[in-house]
Amino acid sequence: MTGAGRGRTWRLAREYVPAALLLAGLVGCWELAVALFDTKPYILPAPSRIWDAFLEIRGTLPAHTRVTMTEAVLGLALAAVFGILLASVIASVPLVRRVLYPLLVVSQTIPMIALAPLLIVWFGFGMMPKVLVVEMVGFFPIVVSTVDGLTGADPDMIALVRSMGANRWQVLRQVRIPAAIPAFFAGLKIAAAYAVTAAVVGEWVGTSSSHGLGLLINRSRASFRTDELFVAIAVISLSSVLLFAAVHLLFRIAAPWAHVMTREDSK
Repeated sequence: MTGAGRGRTWRLAREYVPAALLLAGLVGCWELAVALFDTKPYILPAPSRIWDAFLEIRGTLPAHTRVTMTEAVLGLALAAVFGILLASVIASVPLVRRVLYPLLVVSQTIPMIALAPLLIVWFGFGMMPKVLVVEMVGFFPIVVSTVDGLTGADPDMIALVRSMGANRWQVLRQVRIPAAIPAFFAGLKIAAAYAVTAAVVGEWVGTSSSHGLGLLINRSRASFRTDELFVAIAVISLSSVLLFAAVHLLFRIAAPWAHVMTREDSK
């Protein structure tokens, strides 16, 4: 292994090993506490019992996860598209910003668990309501972050481009949008972290599909299989982390200069 490879391995180990050790310690304490206090499995199963439940239902988990991840990815894509469009309008037209921005903030005070049943009533029990739940959860952080990025572009660069005869669209395309890419991906990563959970909420309210992590949670709850509930929670967490990592990787591909600048600033 070259020196650069060893250095990269050491950085990854230094970044992730402490968290892994802490997680392992917490799981060990959990196992010990359940044994010492003789906790009933339907109240709090031991990690070893949860592992047994995972082995028992592992054959059905890929189908459940595939349905939920499809809803999460589609909803996240819709949130990104509409978020970028609205953010561009808000950043370019002050009147639109004054009218819509407060309404966006107010919209976040409405609990999604209350809106999800309405979406089921309006759009049925198919995939559409779940995708819309994810889109509504991810829309706000994407819009806010992107607006901040578009309006936070370097004013000297904007003045320079305008002095060369650029119109509003050219300023947006050549200066504001490149400057807003890191902010957009910051909002997209926040949305990605909540996308899987939002899809599960939509499935938990109602679904016509025979698969989905929300459906698995409903079935496990009805049968008092708390160990299966923890398996579903673990799969949801892992899926969220993977989706977050995928967005982060996409950010590295779309804006490699941002990571170079971050490394230089950290030196």
